[in-house]
Parts: sequence; C-alpha cells; structure tokens
Amino acid sequence: MSQSDRGLRRLAAGTLLVAFQGTTAPGWVLRELEHGLGGVTLFGFNVGDPAQVAELTGSLRAAGEPVISLDEEGGDVTRLAYHVGSPYPGNAALGAVDDVELTHRVYRAIGSELAACGINLDMAPDADVNTADDNPVVGTRSFGNDTALVARHTVAAVRGLQSVNVAACVKHFPGHGATRVDSHLAIPVVDVTLDVLRERELVPFRAAIQAGAKSVMTAHVAVPALTGQTPATLSPAALTGLLRDELGFDGVVVSDALDMHAITKSVGLAGGAARSLIAGADLLCLGPIPDYAAVQQVIAEIAATVPAERLEEAAARVAALRAWFGDGLAAAADHAVIGLAAARRAVRLTGSPNPLSDPLVVEIDTPPTIAVGDVPWGLELPEAETIRLKPDDADPKPLLERASGRSLIVVVKDAHRHSASRRLVTMLVTARPDTTVIEMGLPIWRPESAAYIATYGAARANAQAAVELLTA
Repeated sequence: MSQSDRGLRRLAAGTLLVAFQGTTAPGWVLRELEHGLGGVTLFGFNVGDPAQVAELTGSLRAAGEPVISLDEEGGDVTRLAYHVGSPYPGNAALGAVDDVELTHRVYRAIGSELAACGINLDMAPDADVNTADDNPVVGTRSFGNDTALVARHTVAAVRGLQSVNVAACVKHFPGHGATRVDSHLAIPVVDVTLDVLRERELVPFRAAIQAGAKSVMTAHVAVPALTGQTPATLSPAALTGLLRDELGFDGVVVSDALDMHAITKSVGLAGGAARSLIAGADLLCLGPIPDYAAVQQVIAEIAATVPAERLEEAAARVAALRAWFGDGLAAAADHAVIGLAAARRAVRLTGSPNPLSDPLVVEIDTPPTIAVGDVPWGLELPEAETIRLKPDDADPKPLLERASGRSLIVVVKDAHRHSASRRLVTMLVTARPDTTVIEMGLPIWRPESAAYIATYGAARANAQAAVELLTA
C-alpha cells in the first residue's frame, strides 16, 4: 500500500465509531485506534460497573485518541445502568416538571458520571417533538409534544452535559417525533411541508445549535419535501443544505447507527457509510452488529468512493471536537440524589389509592424497543407479591381470586400502544374498582375509574418515586 493509500485509509477509518462485544477491547480495535480509527460506541454488553468502564476507556485512550460514545439519555435509554435501570428520569418526566434548571442539573450529573468513566460523547439529548402518540421509537425519550418546551429543555440538557466537557449529540435530525415506524426496521416517513418542518421539528435543533451543541445525530427518516424517499442520513439536502447551510451548524454530524434496516436493507452498510459521508456526516456510528470484516469493508468502500477533501473536512471537525474534550471529572456532588428528586417531582397521582394491605402487584409485560434494549423495569414494592405476565396469555379470573381481600396494583408501560394491555387493565379495574394503575410509559390512556399514577418513564428512579407515593 502506497503512502497516499495509507493516508486515505487513515482518513476513512477516522470517520468510524465501531462497536465490539465484551467488557474489554479486542485486539483489532486497539490496532485500528493506533492507525487512526475515529472511536467506539459502547453498549450495555460492554458495561459491568463504573470501574470496569473506566479501565476499558483507559485502554482505548492508550491506543489512540478515540471519541468514546454511548447512549445515556436517562430514563428508559441507559447504557451505564443497563443491567439495573437508570437512577435518572428521562426526558418525558423532565418535560412534565418543566423546570429547565432541573433538566440542566440532571444532565450535568449524567455528564459527570460519563466523564468519570472516560466517556466524552453522549448520544443525547433527544430533541424530537413527539407529535405521534403511537411513535414506536421516541415516546418517553422526548421532552414532550410542545415545540417550545422541547426546545428549552434541549438547550438545558446540552448545556448540562457540556458544562463537564462531555459533548452533547442532539438527535434525531431533522426530527423523528412524527413517525409511526421504527427506523431500526424500515424507513419512517415524515410527510410534512418544509414550513411545518421549520416551525416544529427544527426548532429544538436550531436552539441547540445556537446554544453551542458540539454534535448532531442524523435520523434515518425520509422527508419527501426535503429528501424524497432517501433517509436524511444519506441526503445532502438534509445534512448539507439544511443543517449546514440553513441552520449554520459547523460541529460534528454523527450518523445514527448504520446497521439499522432503514440503511442495510436499502443501500447496505458500506454503501450507506459512503453515502452518509458524501451527504455531509463526519462520524459514522456503525451500531452493535458489524464485525471486524464488515468494518474493513466499510473502510475500503469509503476510501474508494468518498472524495479526499470531504474526508479531510470531516477529520478537521472531529479534531476540533477532540481538542475541546476535557480529561474527565469526578461525579457532581448531587448526582446520587438529583435523579430521584427529579422523578419525585414528575410523578402524578389521580384519585386516592387505598392504604396497602398485603399487596399483589401485576406487571403487564411490554416488549422492549430496540433503542431501549432489555433494561429491567417494574415496581419494587416492599413486602408485595409481584407477578409479571404477558397480556395475551393472561386470564383475569385467577388474578382476581389471588387478589381477593388484598390491595391490587397493576403496572403497565405505554398501554396506549398495546390493545391487549388495555383490555386486561379494563377487565381487572371493572372487577376491582379499588385497583391502583401505574403507567410507566406515556400517560395517554387510562381506565375510566381506579386511582392512577403516571411516572413518565420506567427508570429505577421513576419506580421508586411511585413506590413512595403508594406507601406515603
């Protein structure tokens, strides 16, 4: 390989954020970091505890100058707390409280924990205006459906993270909140005019850019008025024309994970990587699926098809981001309490639960989204019997018999999106009007009777706030 080819390969590798299995870095990742690999994205399967993550990131930094990223949104989407649930409520809860100083403090605490673990880029906050109630991928990850509210809390989140030198990555540009399809599985469509896009979806992104957001993540969504049938991740009109030229963003553009079907089932992983760079992206998140052979194919495709000047432009932006990163900070003093304090302020009670007596907790299972993953959720009510069941398989009669003479508490998650959950809740509440229903997703549907608690998320902090309300 000639010197010029090696230089081109280094530029191509420098655009990639790769993933790997396990809690230690494999040899190929360390070797590629020595040769200019952009960095890594960590997932739940890379995380044991904070000390292990710090050791892992230390080994990565010893090999190169990596961007080390993960999705730590608080609430349902967590990587550091993937195995136990987040100690921080997510955006829906923060939007329900609507205190921008609280949002700033929560995100500063999250950023402090990330910095202490050696992570320098957080794929957060979610700036989507969630205008579709049945959105399968956003939901409680959004601050809400009011454009101005989402914008002011997005700014607070960006400033909170970046106050401890963890770069924010505002997502999912140009907006995923009006979709009803999961981009992990297909290409969602946001079929609105450019005027609506500018007045609704783009407002939080514009505000975040003006607040100094260091990076923006693309969405694999098609906006026919802007991108035709092409996902924004692959669209020069979206990434260069709209994001760069119109909104004036000159930070790092990060692609959403390119292993999603919206990309792999249309143009393929390597083709999608090259097209995203040509469209205006600077760093490519490959997602958790590709192995080293696939990474090598992506590097080769980029080197062969993306103009060198475009790769040099991307490298310059990433270099500026690296220069901004701090060395890592100790966790903020209030990180242990701010999450629960925020969750307590978010929880809402309608009606009056009866005092608890030998409670039976029925958790109606909801399949996790791909973005959330298999993060534990539910109620940890002391001295209660807890049953988790799938609503399609549930017979209410034995549940009611088991609950006879006892307090009955039914826990659901996004009941508005699952008809079987709604049917089961309705049958139980009809037979037992003294039931308490706890909604740990978006509180869009509720039974006509029964005491009702809305937590605005299923994080560990949300659950604890609900328990405190029940046992007060």
